[in-house]
Amino acid sequence: MDPLVLVLVVAGVACAFCWITSLITKETSWVDRLWSIVPFVYVWIFAIAGILAGVDATRLIVMAVLATLWGVRLTYNFARKGGYTGMEDYRWAILRARMKPWQFQLFNLFFIVLYQNALLVLITLPAYIAYLNPAAFTGWDAAFAALLIAFLVGEFVADQQQWEFHQAKKAAGGHLEPGFVTTGLWRFSRHPNFFFEQAQWWTFYALGATAAVASGLGFWGGAFNWTILGAFLLTVLFIGSTIFTESISASKYPAYGDYRRTTSMIVPLPPRRRREAEAHA
Repeated sequence: MDPLVLVLVVAGVACAFCWITSLITKETSWVDRLWSIVPFVYVWIFAIAGILAGVDATRLIVMAVLATLWGVRLTYNFARKGGYTGMEDYRWAILRARMKPWQFQLFNLFFIVLYQNALLVLITLPAYIAYLNPAAFTGWDAAFAALLIAFLVGEFVADQQQWEFHQAKKAAGGHLEPGFVTTGLWRFSRHPNFFFEQAQWWTFYALGATAAVASGLGFWGGAFNWTILGAFLLTVLFIGSTIFTESISASKYPAYGDYRRTTSMIVPLPPRRRREAEAHA
C-alpha cells in the first residue's frame, strides 16, 4: 500500500473524531489536542514504509525523529496550559459569539476540522517526497536537521519565557504590567514562538527538497516542489491567526499599541526606536 493512502485514512479518522467530539462536547478545540500528535504519526508512516521497502531510509528516520521532538515539545507546552483538561481556545468562543449557530457549525466543520486536519497532512508531505526519492543522506540534510533543532530550541525558550511571565502574572493576582510579555525573545518579536514554529516546517520542507535534488531532480520538482504548499499555507494560517489574536490583545491592553509600533510582528528584529516607530505608524 502506498503510505500516502494510509496517512489519508488516518487523517480521515482524525477528522471524524474531531467533528463528532465537538458536537458532543459543544467545544471545538479537539483539533488543537491532535495538532502536536498526528503530524509525527504521519511522518513515521512514511519512514516505516521506507524501511520496509528496503531503501536507504536514513533521511526518513531523521525526519521522523525531528517531527517527534517537535510533537513532544508542543504537547508538553499545550498540556501545561491545560489544553487536555477541557479548555477551549478563547478565540473560538469569541467567534462563536459573533456568528449565528449554523454559521459557526459550518466554520467548525470546514475550517477548524477539515481545513486544519488537511493542513496537518500537507506539512508532513516532504517526508513523502523523501520516501519517493530515497537518495543517500547528505551534508545538506545534516545542516537542515541541525537548523531545525535550533529552531526547536528557540521555540522552547520563547514558550518558556511566556509561561514564566504568565505564572508571575498569576502570582501577582492576575495583573502584571504591561499585561503581556515583552522581555527576552519577546523584545525582538511579538510572536517569536510563531516564528520558530513556522521556521521548523519550512526547514522540514527543505529536507524533502534535498532528497529530490539528490535523486537528480532540478530546481523545478526538486528544490521547488509541490509539497511547499504545506509550509506556505501554515504561514498564511499563522499570519491570519496572529492578526486576529492581536486585535483581541489591543482591546485588552492599552500598552499593546506601543508594543506593536516598536516590535516586529513575527520575524525577530531589533526593536524600533519610538520616533522611528511613530514614523511607521
